Amino acid sequence: MNSNTRYTVRVALIVALGGFLMGFDASVISGVVTFIEPQFNLTNIQVGWAVASLTLTATIGMMLSGPLSDRFGRRPVLKVAALLFSASAIASAVAPDYTFLVAARMLGGFGVGVALIIAPMYIAEIAPADLRGRMVSFNQLNIVIGISAAYFSNYLILSLGQSELSWAQALRLGDWNWRWMLGVETLPAIFYFFALFSVPESPRWLVMQGKDDDALAIMAQVTNQARAEAELAEIHTSLRAEKNAERASFRELFTPSMKLVLTIGLSVAVLQQITGINSVFFYAPMIFEQSGIGTDASFMQAVLVGLVNLVFTVLAIALIDKLGRRPLLGFGLAGIAVCMFLLAYGFGSATYGANGELVDINPTLILIGILGFVASFAISLGPVMWVLFSELFPNRVRAVAISFVGLVNSAVSFLVQLVFPWELENFGNSTTFLIYGVFALLGLVLIMRILPETKGRSLEELEAELVGR
Repeated sequence: MNSNTRYTVRVALIVALGGFLMGFDASVISGVVTFIEPQFNLTNIQVGWAVASLTLTATIGMMLSGPLSDRFGRRPVLKVAALLFSASAIASAVAPDYTFLVAARMLGGFGVGVALIIAPMYIAEIAPADLRGRMVSFNQLNIVIGISAAYFSNYLILSLGQSELSWAQALRLGDWNWRWMLGVETLPAIFYFFALFSVPESPRWLVMQGKDDDALAIMAQVTNQARAEAELAEIHTSLRAEKNAERASFRELFTPSMKLVLTIGLSVAVLQQITGINSVFFYAPMIFEQSGIGTDASFMQAVLVGLVNLVFTVLAIALIDKLGRRPLLGFGLAGIAVCMFLLAYGFGSATYGANGELVDINPTLILIGILGFVASFAISLGPVMWVLFSELFPNRVRAVAISFVGLVNSAVSFLVQLVFPWELENFGNSTTFLIYGVFALLGLVLIMRILPETKGRSLEELEAELVGR
């Protein structure tokens, strides 16, 4: 690895810490709901709101981050995201009541939205073409690592809080367990803020501001002088084309020629969330505890969820260009349906006492179902959705189309997180997971009927086949 590549990797890894914080911030709440529900005497919808509120403001952050980064630069906006993560973590940890906690979580949601959009954008803009795919994948991988780290951190704090260690007792990890779970994010957030001072501004943004010399100096560090000058010329050509091009209209998405690609995009966007992934990610300890294994074991099994998610996400990245998008989606949706039906059977066959207390259940069956579901999702709908979004839509409307289907995806995610505790209370575990399984099965039939394979085909080929068909 030469010095230019080492520099690029270092910069990409630092910026991708935004993905780590996003994954951590979104998933750390999974261990908190077990404790805040009785402490604040919350209803099911209030529990759902405590989880889902972050997604709501993250969606707003996603919409605002692009224009703000165009005006002020990519790096300053990422620094603001780091500060939002820090402020949210501290405020959540000291929250005196439920309303304050939700407000603090919503503050962090803006940071999540910014990191989700700007971190991969920055990496794509600074990395040379031959490294761009791998560098951008750092961000997605860091999101998954952040999710796993949150589960492990929650379990560690819970375990230390029950230990006899003097320092753990002095910090009151036992009494303030959920507060420490939320507050520990402050450390990586502060590190991210200061680490961002060591990365340069995006060369493309500098060119947009007329700072060609600064942009050229940064690109020369990433590659070499000759190649940097060539890329600078390409950026100017691209910016002129964007300036002269007529802006795509939102209404163009609903023209007859766009019917098929929009149907595919919306179907995948809805399926990714309506099959229940964030119910599992954000309520994993609660689900496991309802299988009768106890609080400690439920947190340990949540750690397994994070590890399985990480392993199968890496596997998906390795296989997506070899096997293709369609086979991975088919395999994943079939696996999701089977695992959800397994969970429905596992909870449905449990026996309960006269007062509704759990008498007998097979916790191993529940664990297999959850881990199988996460593995099936991580190798299919998780990474494949964003790849398909970048391939399906024609160049002219790609940006507005991805924004639209991404907004739908976020809206469905918010609703699934919000109503999950209410579903468990009113429908029961078995029926709730059965509903997710039915959605997965219907999605499998639909996707296999309408989705062509996009692997190894140019964007122009796909546009010719899909648009106006």
